[in-house]
This record gives sequence, structure tokens and C-alpha cells, in this order.
Amino acid sequence: MAGSQPYRIKNITEIHRLMGLPKPLHPLIGWVDLSQLPNNSGIDSVIFDLYVISLKRGCDKLYYGQQKYDFDEGLMAFLSPGQILRGEHNGVPINLEGWMLFIHPDFFWGTSLASKIKKYEFFDYSVSEALFLSDKEEVIINEIVKNIRHEYNSNIDKFSQDIILSHVETLLNYAERFYQRQFITRKITNHRILECLEGLLTDYFNSNDLVHKGLPTVQYISDNLNISPTYLRGLLKTLTGLNTQQHIHEKLIQKAKEKLSTTELSVSEIAYELGFEHSQSFSKLFKSKVKESPLAFRARFN
Repeated sequence: MAGSQPYRIKNITEIHRLMGLPKPLHPLIGWVDLSQLPNNSGIDSVIFDLYVISLKRGCDKLYYGQQKYDFDEGLMAFLSPGQILRGEHNGVPINLEGWMLFIHPDFFWGTSLASKIKKYEFFDYSVSEALFLSDKEEVIINEIVKNIRHEYNSNIDKFSQDIILSHVETLLNYAERFYQRQFITRKITNHRILECLEGLLTDYFNSNDLVHKGLPTVQYISDNLNISPTYLRGLLKTLTGLNTQQHIHEKLIQKAKEKLSTTELSVSEIAYELGFEHSQSFSKLFKSKVKESPLAFRARFN
């Protein structure tokens, strides 16, 4: 099955068949023990038409963004339907431990979690932006999953779905809490990202790119930092209180203030140099941020 095209998995039954497991007890939800996986399935990458939540142990090194880490703690990753999961280069590590929880989108139909699940932005993070768990956090997560497995292995009745969903939502809420902790505690990497962001914006605003390309987009920033837009937004919001777009505007206003106070360029000329087609749009943004017009700001320096 190896090749350039990812292998697409559409349902829980297919996962069990692929891994040589007995038929699933529920058609829309499944759980797999990673230590039971074959060392080499022959599959380089897969696309799941499912939500996938995993906790993994047993790799000596992992790339997290641009930095390589040793880790002994559990590592969680979240995939939404349609995302690609790439396998290990040399098959499944022999000391791999952990689990994968698979949930078909249909399992959420008609429930409050069907719409609420979109608020959990970590489903849109890349795999390299995984969640590093402390020992205490791993115990909490595994206890929740233990409850899900217990209900999964019980006889299905009219209460089964609601009970499993309540445990899944609890798991997601804890994951969101732990991600907020990670933004703060992974200081070396996160502060480096802030430094790179500042340098990237400074270089962009000091070049001629603004005239020709306009303001940098959130996608441009995240691509250059090699971080997904949603992860970058969550990180910045936690560390600085501002999202990526607001950081771009802050740098823009800083540059505008510099030009207004140190040059004789007209407001229209400054707006053009800052990538605005219409000076009115620039003046409106400036006033919303500074609480006075560009001309009123300039008047304070004359």
C-alpha cells in the first residue's frame, strides 16, 4: 500500500480490518492499543475521515516546530476528518505505547458536541504542534479514556452515546486547559516564536513589500514561522493577549507613527507606503487603534 497517495480510511471497521483486530463493538467509535500495532503496515501515510485523538509514548526524539526534543511524558495529537497522518520512517517503534481513539463524525449528529467541537482549535493544529503531557495530566487523560473504554465495552443501550459523549467532551476540555498551560510553560520555543514574529514583521515593514504586496497575511506569517495559523493564534492570544492579525496591525501602527512624526509625507503617501490603496482605510484603522486621526497625531509633534 506504500506509495505517494495516502491511504484513505473511511470508517471504524476498516481500521480494525487494517490492524488485524476483531470487529468493532460500535460502528462509530473505536479504540486501539498502539502496542498491538504491527511494526510495519506498509502504509506511509493515511487520511482518516474521522476524528482521531491519540496519546503516544516510546519515541526517543520528536520534532516540535523547529526544535528537537527528548521526551518521556505522554504526547497527544488531534486530527479532524481529512487530515493526513504520516507514519514513522522505519515502521512502528518497538517500544511504542499508548492509544488512539477514533470517532466517526456521525457519532456527533444531533448532539450539542456536533457544533461545539469546532471550538476546539487543536484539531486544526499540525501533528508537530502536539500536546506534551505532564505525568499528572497523563493520569487524568487516561482515566477519562478508561471510562470511555468501559462504556464502549458495555452493552449498547439508549444511554451509551450520551455517556460516551460526556466523557469525550470532558477529555477535550482538559486538553484545551493543558494546551493553554503548554503555551506558557514551553518558554524557550514560544519566546523564540515571538522573537521570530517580531523580526519577520520588522523586516517586512522595512522593505518595499508593503507597496507591492500589501499587508502581510496571517497565512504568510504562519508559513514563515512554520506553524499552523490556529496554533499561532492560540499561542499569541495566551502569551500576549493579541491574535496574529492584531500583531500585524500593532506593527503597522508603530510604523505609521514613525512616519507621521519623523517625515513630511502626506497621510495619503504614508498610507500608500504602508500598502493601503485608499488613505481613508488607513485613517480609519489608525483612529480605531490610536483614538485620534493621523493628522491629530502628527500635530502633537509640530
